[in-house]
Amino acid sequence: MIRTIFLSVLLTYFLWNLSAQNEPGDKAGKGSAGGIRTGAEQTEKYFPLLEGKRIAVCSNQTGIIGAVHLVDTLLHAGFNVVKIFSPEHGFRGHAADGEWIDDKKDFDTGLEIVSLYGSKKKPEAEDLENLDIIVFDIQDVGVRFYTFISTLSYLMEACAENHLPLIVLDRPNPHSDYVDGPVLEKEFASFVGLHPVPVVYGMTIGEYARMVNGEHWLKDSLNCDLTVIPLRNYDHRTRFDLPVPPSPNLPNQASVQLYPSLCFFEGTIVSVGRGTDMPFQVIGHPDYVLGSYFFIPEDKPGKAMNPPYEGKRCYGHFLSGFDTIMERRIYLTWLIEMYQFFKIIKKPDFFNSFFDKLAGSDQLRQQIMEGKSETEIRQSWEEDISAFLVLRKKYLLYPDF
Repeated sequence: MIRTIFLSVLLTYFLWNLSAQNEPGDKAGKGSAGGIRTGAEQTEKYFPLLEGKRIAVCSNQTGIIGAVHLVDTLLHAGFNVVKIFSPEHGFRGHAADGEWIDDKKDFDTGLEIVSLYGSKKKPEAEDLENLDIIVFDIQDVGVRFYTFISTLSYLMEACAENHLPLIVLDRPNPHSDYVDGPVLEKEFASFVGLHPVPVVYGMTIGEYARMVNGEHWLKDSLNCDLTVIPLRNYDHRTRFDLPVPPSPNLPNQASVQLYPSLCFFEGTIVSVGRGTDMPFQVIGHPDYVLGSYFFIPEDKPGKAMNPPYEGKRCYGHFLSGFDTIMERRIYLTWLIEMYQFFKIIKKPDFFNSFFDKLAGSDQLRQQIMEGKSETEIRQSWEEDISAFLVLRKKYLLYPDF
């Protein structure tokens, strides 16, 4: 125990000095005294909970302390890490969106990696044998259809079923300063939306875990033995730039900020720039003659395999830069405009079956097809969002926006 506390204090001191030299607060939390400290950085709060335990870590390339991965940090501190669970894109973040990922061993550590984005999305009982505790550390994006919160929910469910405690090391949410979008209806639940929350729910992943537990959203109303290591120097007004790209097609801040609005196009015939150097910063289609910009998608291993309209010139809009001036809300203008254009040129297959899963109901698609304006559509969300804001407040760990 003394060894662990000593190592924890020593590592914490080192990381504090490292973060002070790099001045992360200037980038990741303007106005926060001393800068934001993630849950992972506060080793003094969770190292004692891991002493003598057989540990599994659920993480990816974003689970870092300074420049060192959490798994390496734990191993170097002498902890018994025996297994890794990995989400979509894999443990090192090299797999493309939607790419099937098999179990394997980690090249750097030799640890077994159990994929939660391949043959299963929830750990099985045998995956949890000989474990005492699981640590979750993944940088989320704060958007309902981003799959890391679904991985967290299934992990919580498996922990509850197998009586294992779970520690969530909290990280900031780049969209935690607003709530917007339609609330998911339960009959449209899928891996891109398990729970009745808006598209942008305005919570850190630790707060979200508390809500899943508190609202009994796990199967059979199970309750997970959950510990959240909260952030320091953080509130919901803090704007946060992600230090590590959370997935191959969200490579920069512009893509992250535009993602809640542009991901709806994944349920349509319109390309969001997969297979280009500007994914989720451009939109286009070969037949969209009104577009003032064009791009040509190409196959990019690890980023975009067989992207829509590969090798074809797509005309559309270049939106990078708009993220710096956009209001904190979801924009439907581009979606409505493109639907109306393709309706005029008689393309009846604008939407595909994925759209309703992204939206969380069939209402948004029907509203667009009926010709409703963005204002009218947004008004239809107001009552559900107001109810969610009341629910959300019960689980917040930080001052609200």
